Amino acid sequence: MAIRRLIAKRTVAHNAFLPKSVELEAWKSKPTQEVLQNLGFVRKTQSGLFNWLPLGLRTVRKLENLIRQRMENDAGAMEVSLSSLSARSIWDKTGRWDKSKELFKVKDTNDVEYCLIPTCEEDITDLTRNYISSHKDMPLIAYQIGRKYRDEKRPRGGLLRGREFTMKDAYSFASSEEQALELFNKMDSVYDKLFTDLKVPFKSALADSGEIGGEMSKEYHFLDPIGEDTVFTCDSCGTSSTIEKCDSLPDVGGQHTGDVDVIYGLSEDHATLICFYFPRGRNFNWNLAQKVLDNDIDMSIKEYGNDKVLQAYQEENEDYMFTKILRVMDIRINSRSNFPDFPLSKYLKHNFGQIDEVSIVDAVDQEICARCEEGTLQGSKSIEVGHIFHLGDKYSKPLGAKFRDENNNESIISMGCYGIGVSRLIGAIAEIGRDERGLKWPQVIAPYQISIITNKKDDITPLKEQIKQSFDTFDLDFEGAKLGFGGRIKLSHAIGIPLCIIVGSKSWPNVEIEVRSTDEKIVVPHTQVIDKIKQLLAAL
Repeated sequence: MAIRRLIAKRTVAHNAFLPKSVELEAWKSKPTQEVLQNLGFVRKTQSGLFNWLPLGLRTVRKLENLIRQRMENDAGAMEVSLSSLSARSIWDKTGRWDKSKELFKVKDTNDVEYCLIPTCEEDITDLTRNYISSHKDMPLIAYQIGRKYRDEKRPRGGLLRGREFTMKDAYSFASSEEQALELFNKMDSVYDKLFTDLKVPFKSALADSGEIGGEMSKEYHFLDPIGEDTVFTCDSCGTSSTIEKCDSLPDVGGQHTGDVDVIYGLSEDHATLICFYFPRGRNFNWNLAQKVLDNDIDMSIKEYGNDKVLQAYQEENEDYMFTKILRVMDIRINSRSNFPDFPLSKYLKHNFGQIDEVSIVDAVDQEICARCEEGTLQGSKSIEVGHIFHLGDKYSKPLGAKFRDENNNESIISMGCYGIGVSRLIGAIAEIGRDERGLKWPQVIAPYQISIITNKKDDITPLKEQIKQSFDTFDLDFEGAKLGFGGRIKLSHAIGIPLCIIVGSKSWPNVEIEVRSTDEKIVVPHTQVIDKIKQLLAAL
């Protein structure tokens, strides 16, 4: 009797976070965040902050376990767990304490400053330098799955951009550039396998390294109109790139004869004023500008605006009449275009240099791929769900992560880092997979593999127990939700459980199986249900 009471209590508690009713409503018209909340996956507490409820937590745990299998079995990585508090002292060494605008910063009672970790390049480097002393200690990959924090100015998209989120972050350590690139390519392959496991179409794209830095990076995207990013793919060479990294060409250069915009920049030593001219109406691309000038641009002032850049140039160069002006002309404009006036032209007559026929604006659909110069580009809105970086010595050098090479010489460790937004991935899959009936989860991360719903009490207990012992089963025969037979079927579909097993009095001894991903309905004799479920799950 005591065991029965315990089971009953567990059933009530287990279903406490489920909706008490399911209306026949158009789930497709609701924001994904609202759908996840109404169905008992998460609960928003503040802007960008969520509590995870039982169904959501089961989904997250399954995704985490899938990631662990790939990281350990295919990448040979070791799991660690770093502190959520990171000392300012190591962030000062890499220059990111003052540079980063999204750090949650705190002080302890001794006025020592820390941040809540948004990412762990500093901490993992500071940790591993204590354990790596020789080239024989590498290659090494360490990873963790845990909470991260960013002070987002405008949290949006529910789980897609929050202030607290779950992330898998991995870091590689290599004894040479060649070994580091091998690890980068290895992790690229691991990510391809992982996203293939999810059976959600994805694109891997060449990307900008952003604030993390490094010499090379790739992003992984789900294509969806709600996405904040844009990925371009060439229909000839097949290369995919994010908009920040995509280099495009017009069909014919020099065709823009209208107004021209200009953006000013400075060389690293601030001795050269760089004037970037491009067609009005197009978006200037700093990454392409860096490429044109071999990275000799002070990117720290790119948000200054033209007036402030000119002021800095004049203040730092008292004899600025004898310094250099470099004009960079986008390939789309020509000498007949309507250029803006240059404020220093009356002082500077002879020290102008010029670079022509380069692309310095964001790509648009149907332009020519500059990589192969043959195919056209197709842009798609997308959601970024993963990012890998080749870092080189960006973090190991300032943090003193060194080792002894084969010749006993002291060398700097070459690093890489590899991230997957776990909670963001859950939100992205929910966004892409939902329809008017609710959510659709890939079988591998669905909170339950199957649900079982009955309205026949006699003769089915042995079958029901066999199903529950054989599969990850959500028993929807409970009273807590106060749902009828049809309501429980709707709830199963709305939650996104891949297979719904329906046992009705009228259909017995046959059983109906509804497949959520295809809306297919299959009727089988109850004696064949177990085998049919195995067959269907293997195909999902």
